[in-house]
Amino acid sequence: MGTDTLRTDAADGAADRRREQHGWYFYDWACSVYSTSVLTVFLGPYLTSVAESAADADGYVHPLGIPVRAGSFFAYSVSLSVIVAVLVMPLVGAAADRSGRKKPLLAAAAYTGAAATTCMFFLDGDRYLLGGLLLVVANAAQSVAMMLYNSYLPQIAPPEERDAVSSRGWAFGYAAGALVLVANLILYTAHDSFGLSESAAVRVCLASAGLWWGAFALIPLRRLRDRRTPARGHESARKATMPGFRQLAATVRDMRRHPLTLAFLLAYLVYNDGIQTVISQASVYGSEELGLGQSTLIVAVLLVQLLAVAGALALGRLARTYGAKRTILGSLVAWTVTLAAGYFLPAGEPVWFFVLAAGIGLVLGGSQALSRSLFSHLVPPGKEAEYFSAYELSDRGMSWLGPLLFGLTYQLTGSYRDAIISLVAFFVLGFLLLARVPVRRAIGDAGNPVPERI
Repeated sequence: MGTDTLRTDAADGAADRRREQHGWYFYDWACSVYSTSVLTVFLGPYLTSVAESAADADGYVHPLGIPVRAGSFFAYSVSLSVIVAVLVMPLVGAAADRSGRKKPLLAAAAYTGAAATTCMFFLDGDRYLLGGLLLVVANAAQSVAMMLYNSYLPQIAPPEERDAVSSRGWAFGYAAGALVLVANLILYTAHDSFGLSESAAVRVCLASAGLWWGAFALIPLRRLRDRRTPARGHESARKATMPGFRQLAATVRDMRRHPLTLAFLLAYLVYNDGIQTVISQASVYGSEELGLGQSTLIVAVLLVQLLAVAGALALGRLARTYGAKRTILGSLVAWTVTLAAGYFLPAGEPVWFFVLAAGIGLVLGGSQALSRSLFSHLVPPGKEAEYFSAYELSDRGMSWLGPLLFGLTYQLTGSYRDAIISLVAFFVLGFLLLARVPVRRAIGDAGNPVPERI
């Protein structure tokens, strides 16, 4: 009787865990449309065109009196969003760990981002400052929400399941991005048939991403559950009320007790900075340097989305055989080769841009999914949200150094080719830093069980 009861409880626990995992997947399904349709496809070229319409005769706009080349405004706005995120994420992460109430914070961040994205419908004419403001709010909110979302991973999946669960989450996100991009492509290419101008069609695509984000966020908010952790005393409560930069510094100081975790995070921040800059600036490169139309860019990103689903699942399978670390290192080599090839793409040749998109798609989802699952093994129990706040600083297009380097390179040289090739440094340095991290020892030092293969 006792054995039967234990088996029943175990089965119920497994069913509850699977239900929670399925709900967790749907946040990627909800928010990845923002990353794809807004950040990767439409907003970069469109906001650049809006800034160019407001520029002076020399091609500069002057936000707050600062001269900025119109072609760099989007990249600088992405960088500014990270400064805002740095101020907010550590506070939210510490509060989430201390209170155990992640869901209300996740809801607040998700719906702030969804609302800002929906308001991009009003971005027209020469309202480049409105576009920059909405981008900063949406990106910062997305960063906070993703930090909270990612911090659920070590709580909803045992160590042996995390690579697979993380990879499925990314696959869900890329599938949603592909689905909505098909609808975007139909609307954009046939905008006359719908009685819309080209600008209006773009604004509808931007706003619809916000509506999608808000609607599907309801599913994870219903299925995920809060977990109250034991209070960590007066010092923990004091830290959770610090200003953003001081809280981040306190988190980093805490990480110094786990130097191998900090070493992995440094490697991740470097190579993921490159990944996120490629994602956010690829459409600008395709439109401004290669002279490709919006429809071509949409098809290319759709190809990335479709192949990223397969790539995320395939790299997850490779990790079972070769381990997550080796698989990530292999993906960084592929990123370096692909990006270097992008420098030599001929202008006005969509086929070669599609080949580049295919290469990106095959390594994109897997490198991100495995990085997330590997980091989850390195987080001390009870500090998931606090540590993931540092992790998230460079995730999902929230990196600041890459866009800043991209924007500065273009501002100094006037060449998007020089700007794109400058990003190779992130992948090379990230590879070297990751290769030096002994991940098995790092997992043990963090106080977590070491999987058989990692």
